[in-house]
Amino acid sequence: MKVAVFGRFYNETTTTSVERLFDYLLLKNADAYIETEFFNLIKKEAPNFADYKSFKTFDTLDKSFDFLVSVGGDGTILRAITFVKDMGIPIVGINTGRLGFLATIQVNQIEKAIQNIIDGKYKISERSLLSIETSPENEEINALNFALNEIAVSRKNTTSMITVETYLNGEYLTSYWSDGLIVSTPTGSTGYSLSCGGPVITPDTNSFVIAPIAPHNLSARPLIIPDSTEIQLRVEGREESHLISLDSRIATLENGTIIKIKKADFKIKMIDLLDESFLDTLRKKLLWGEDKRN
Repeated sequence: MKVAVFGRFYNETTTTSVERLFDYLLLKNADAYIETEFFNLIKKEAPNFADYKSFKTFDTLDKSFDFLVSVGGDGTILRAITFVKDMGIPIVGINTGRLGFLATIQVNQIEKAIQNIIDGKYKISERSLLSIETSPENEEINALNFALNEIAVSRKNTTSMITVETYLNGEYLTSYWSDGLIVSTPTGSTGYSLSCGGPVITPDTNSFVIAPIAPHNLSARPLIIPDSTEIQLRVEGREESHLISLDSRIATLENGTIIKIKKADFKIKMIDLLDESFLDTLRKKLLWGEDKRN
């Protein structure tokens, strides 16, 4: 069993999670590889790190890996996909963050979860991604031109709103006068889009969401569209440039840049254990049913 381990931060919860995960991987004689920067962070912070000297490091992945374990929150998984890319390596998340719609394994469940994965007691949830092209081209974006949660444009270096001219399959939709605009996948519907009033969409839905960020026109509402739609955006405003984010990765684009967004030609595989589901996670994370009147 060849396992990749990725993380970004190291705190008290992370320490416990890493130690329990590593101890169990050792017990199972797993061929474990730790992302180099995370490895160095653990080596610096963990007093018992010598116990894991058999583990190796990785800077890039290949298709020989059976799965990747992300230690952190949902943001860590969003970074993990930049290593997995289109290789089809399944990802499972240990939650040391806060909300955790993607990273659902709690610290006290680590050993059981890893054993279930070893025994094949899980299912795969395939998640759609967004891809992006810009004209003129942008090197920062071209290097990793995909996003699992959302692609968003927003204002930069100004308190003034921007205008986001929006086309769907070449047909003009509207020009949003707002702080920005989010194009979200079903996976991202519980993230930035949700905080801007967007709907929750189940992961297997073949749709995207367009959600304006603090629109000036109160009639501007989130819009659900088929995921076969090609979206074109062009931003204008008082400043010469604006921001574009692909999940947690940010770049600067000049105003007037043509931004084309569509469904990526590959998917990310998430490992779902058999005793959990998206609806169960949704109910727990959003505290549905906590009102005693329910």
